[in-house]
Amino acid sequence: MATLPPVNLSQLKAFPPAGRRAAWPAAWDRTGFRVRLGLVLALLLGLLPVVPGFYHFIQARPGHRLFDPLLALLPVHDVSAPTFAIIYGAIAGTLVYLLPRPNLLLRALWAYYFLQVLRMATLWLLPLEPPTTLVVLHDPVMDHIFKVTTQPIVRDLFFSGHTATMALLALAGRGRGWRLLLGLLTGAVGLLVLVQRVHYSYDVLAAPLFAWLAYWLAGRVCRKKPAAPASSGL
Repeated sequence: MATLPPVNLSQLKAFPPAGRRAAWPAAWDRTGFRVRLGLVLALLLGLLPVVPGFYHFIQARPGHRLFDPLLALLPVHDVSAPTFAIIYGAIAGTLVYLLPRPNLLLRALWAYYFLQVLRMATLWLLPLEPPTTLVVLHDPVMDHIFKVTTQPIVRDLFFSGHTATMALLALAGRGRGWRLLLGLLTGAVGLLVLVQRVHYSYDVLAAPLFAWLAYWLAGRVCRKKPAAPASSGL
């Protein structure tokens, strides 16, 4: 009797299941999915003309400087390069994971929108001055958006958007290993922005809580309605 060649399980795992290939057509067939996706994309696009002016307003407004004993325990360095290498690498990896999963992607988009709104609200409510030993953080993307030249945005403090974004990426993914990795990277980014002195420790510690709140709100928006029970005809 001829023997069959051994099956390479790693090769099988490399191919997505048929259900995943059909995920987008199935999601697109639902009116609720299309409406929620179109609405969140419109809301995110609507933020684009508002955000630069808002952050320039935050930068022009004086605030209060906080006492933070934790910062005195950390060195001061310019760590812009590793900070954004981690952030943009994590964003790219999470997008690759989410794109074949439309329902998770939809929730992540709504969570990101809510996170931006929450952060703008806390920045408006809590005007703060940055730590005295601040080293300007150079973001290759945001510097271009805000046209930062001689006056960078440094008063956008509570809460840390960089740390919150990383925490949101950890929530958006699935799998213990993936979430553990992103959780560790979130901690690394939180530490790096403290070393750079662009945030107080309070900003960093609060960030995951706001990320969780944004993700929870997104879950409420994206929750599927239970199917109506079939009529018995009686």
